Amino acid sequence: MLTFYNGSGSPYSWRVWLALEHKQIPYEIKMLSFSAGDLKTSEYLEINPRSRVPAIREGAFTLFESVAIVEYLDEAYRGGSPLFPGDAKRRALVRRLVQEADQYYAVAMERIVDQVLFTPQDRWDHAAIAAARSGLAEELRRWENYAGGAYLAGGEPTAADFTLYPLLALTRRMEKRKPDINLSGMTGPRVAAWIGRMESLPTVAKTWPPHWKTG
Repeated sequence: MLTFYNGSGSPYSWRVWLALEHKQIPYEIKMLSFSAGDLKTSEYLEINPRSRVPAIREGAFTLFESVAIVEYLDEAYRGGSPLFPGDAKRRALVRRLVQEADQYYAVAMERIVDQVLFTPQDRWDHAAIAAARSGLAEELRRWENYAGGAYLAGGEPTAADFTLYPLLALTRRMEKRKPDINLSGMTGPRVAAWIGRMESLPTVAKTWPPHWKTG
């Protein structure tokens, strides 16, 4: 059976978890603790020498990097709903959206994450946070134009949706620590409706980060 190494709250791990559930792939989950140093153990470093999540192991085969894992799952497990559906052009669209989410939205988001989640509040760089927030606002305006259908690339969820949604969810969670990030105030009606559709999916409810359920 495939083993999935996850870290609660990591949007990159979450996309893999969503992909596993979407394709109904049997798996065993190992939830790793960032604070306990689980990613630094010799056992895990043999699986991912970069000491990050996600990763998977299937017999002697190991793989890390979320984009590679999601593509592998879609190619190796043909059953279930595809993550990259349709003809070559539509699959290329899905891959482009994945790249845009990772190369643009995630970059701005990570700048806020570094400040709000990993820096003591008395050392926050408010200018850096404001600049990153401006980048997020610009990206959300762009995604508002993309979100014209039920899902980002058509009538059913794809790898694009499972990439962007966890990034947005993490940004929304940061509002608890810094309410003036105000992601909801930057979110247009199309993206807001898409978020609602995503959050109604059973796969999202089943894979909700465990520690988010308690705080």
